[in-house]
Amino acid sequence: MHCLHKPLPYLIFGVLFGYVIPLSSLLQVSPVTCGGKNISSCCGHCVTSQEGVSELDCFGKHLSLSMISWKCVWTPIKHQTQRYTLCIEQKTHCKIHENISETSQTIVLSKKFNMTAHVFDKSDLKSCTKTVFRGSPQQLVRCGPPSNVHLNRHSRQLDIQASWRKEETKYIPLYSVRYKELNSPQWKEPPVQSKDRNRCTVGNLNSSLSYEVQIECVANNKCTQCPWSEVFTVPPELTDTPVIEMVKDSRPQTKGRRLVIIKWKFAASELAEGYSVSVGKASGEDPIETFNTSRQLLIVTLSHSAYHLKITALNGAGTSPAAQCTIWPLDDKDLYGKLNLTFNGNTSFTVSWVDDLIKTYSCFSVEWWTRGIKAAHKSFYEDENNYEVIPLREPLELYKRYTFTLHTRPDKETCNLKFINNSESTYGSIQSYFTEGSPISAPGNISSSNVTQSSMVLEWTSVPEKDTRGFLLGYILHYTKSPDDRIDVEKNVTVDAGSTSYELVDLQSNTVYQVQLSAFTAAGMGVRSSAVYFETKSTVSQSIGGMIAGVVIGATLLLLVVNLGSLLLKRAKRLLWPSIPNPGNSNAIQKIDGVCELELLEPINKQKLEEEGDANSLHIVDSREEKSPFSNLHSNTDSCLHLNTEHEENQGPSKTTADSTEPTKVDPQINVGLCRRNTATDSSAQDPTSDTIKPTIDTRQTDPVPISAVAHQCPQLSFMSDYTTMELFQQAMTQCVPATITLEPHGQSSQSEYTDSPLTRPESDYIHQSLYDTVLHLSQGSTSPTEVYYTVL
Repeated sequence: MHCLHKPLPYLIFGVLFGYVIPLSSLLQVSPVTCGGKNISSCCGHCVTSQEGVSELDCFGKHLSLSMISWKCVWTPIKHQTQRYTLCIEQKTHCKIHENISETSQTIVLSKKFNMTAHVFDKSDLKSCTKTVFRGSPQQLVRCGPPSNVHLNRHSRQLDIQASWRKEETKYIPLYSVRYKELNSPQWKEPPVQSKDRNRCTVGNLNSSLSYEVQIECVANNKCTQCPWSEVFTVPPELTDTPVIEMVKDSRPQTKGRRLVIIKWKFAASELAEGYSVSVGKASGEDPIETFNTSRQLLIVTLSHSAYHLKITALNGAGTSPAAQCTIWPLDDKDLYGKLNLTFNGNTSFTVSWVDDLIKTYSCFSVEWWTRGIKAAHKSFYEDENNYEVIPLREPLELYKRYTFTLHTRPDKETCNLKFINNSESTYGSIQSYFTEGSPISAPGNISSSNVTQSSMVLEWTSVPEKDTRGFLLGYILHYTKSPDDRIDVEKNVTVDAGSTSYELVDLQSNTVYQVQLSAFTAAGMGVRSSAVYFETKSTVSQSIGGMIAGVVIGATLLLLVVNLGSLLLKRAKRLLWPSIPNPGNSNAIQKIDGVCELELLEPINKQKLEEEGDANSLHIVDSREEKSPFSNLHSNTDSCLHLNTEHEENQGPSKTTADSTEPTKVDPQINVGLCRRNTATDSSAQDPTSDTIKPTIDTRQTDPVPISAVAHQCPQLSFMSDYTTMELFQQAMTQCVPATITLEPHGQSSQSEYTDSPLTRPESDYIHQSLYDTVLHLSQGSTSPTEVYYTVL
């Protein structure tokens, strides 16, 4: 056993046999030759164990110059070991690599013979472990996994772009992809094979699900081993498109620049990891600047040019569909008048500027465009003159309005645009035609309003810009009143380009006018509009209108006069000719009717009796109805007799006796009303029992209490007619005779005498004189007479 101390001859030997070994590996560990006896003698006691060194694997990788580097790797034991021994055996030679501190080792192999590799862990002499690997070097050439992978999901598909080490690329024509749903235990079979070495597409995926993907090359004689790559997790597909909510020009920071605020929203924002915003010039000038942001807002500083905007959402699976819009050029009137333009035929033009810009700037850019055509651009360097001749790739078109804009850039070397954001400023703008023409269309929608006898107002719509073929200078209004025989001379009126209405004056009444309109530019007048006809109002129609207005006004005034006159007449009649009073409407009659209906007062009297009455007394009410002498005034009027009583419901009829010495006690404050109208032949007046109430016995009371009553007797009174006055009623009431009646117990005589009463006073209210109440209270067992008093309610 001897050592190989010179690595250079060994390296040359490896090249000759189709392998190569790095010089660094030779310097670190110098292999020595070995024999079967040596391996058995030194490592024969080592055993294979799961707790020791294991998983030995040897393979080769392609290098440049069609060379292969061989390498063996293994898994260490659980406790860390500092030294390993690797033995490589082939038919022609055997090499030993000792004192290996790493878990891999570069080796030298011959592709013609099979090989056997041993790894020994001799850190512990008593428990030495080993592992063995055997294989054919021709089947051990390994390619992959890919060095770079790009994944992109769209339209339920997954696009995979894989790249390999440049030493392996020419040996890998195809590769395979296997996939499964996230956390699924099994892979989809069979794997999907790519169409070339760079791109592979997996279809029929669920857009809302996440997937796991692995990649391997397709094995061939140059790449006999193709291991699977690491697992790539693919998030759900972004199917929604961002919605651009606002693109707003804010206040410019400096002159010639504008602050553009871009705001958008994304429905599936929880799946998005960020957003990509691309902004580029509409003229196509490079570059297109991309801004990556996690917010749904972007603020950029731009010039007055037009820009294209594109916004996409991003995640690990790729991008969402893009939202696109155009940021239109800013038409700033303050920038006009700073540029001058001269056409040098239709293949070039000269642009010049007023200010001395070359003191500050030396890089410029000019843009020009017309409606419907993409803008063109040209950047140039100028530090001597205040003008520049711009050649054209395409000739200018006739009758087209072009807009020319000059931008200044802060660059000093190359004048190409470096950035989009905050990179250039707009100096000035100008609009021009290479060649002007007359308008090819006429104003439309001609109408009239405010038509009178001698004037009318005409209105119309302007000519579209594409049809003017030049700068519009104004309109010509053609009108005549005799279009048929051409006797009248046509009149023309010029109207400013900014107006779309005009008032014709000094017209004749009741006349039809023919009107036409045309527009004109510097090249001349355009086509006329179709003739329209309008008629002025006639004098008769105006007079008829005035008459109608006069009639309406006169009728209105007449109605007002009639209504006011009627009110005045009614008021004068009430003042000058008062009406004869009707007794039925008299306040006196209404009071008489109200007084006789004393039933309304019964709840009040009853409540008073309940509050003030004594439970030991008995009250008897006797109601009688008699004919009223005032039958011609109040027919069927009832006499009302109200006598409030209070007794126990379960008690039987009271028992009266003339021999009782104990009178019944009655509350003297209780008034019982009786309205009686007696005639001269009233039989009840002669009935001794009509006004007599038999006394009841009350053993609980001993002291007699007098009862106050009101009795009013009115003789019969008749009237000659239905008309009366207050004086007649008062005279009639004064004839009523008051009376004082003394009631004695049974068997004694009663005496009547006249006493002075308020009822006989003429000054008393005749309503009070017509009402009287009678309350009869007889004391049981009392020998003294009980007086009855007449009172006025």
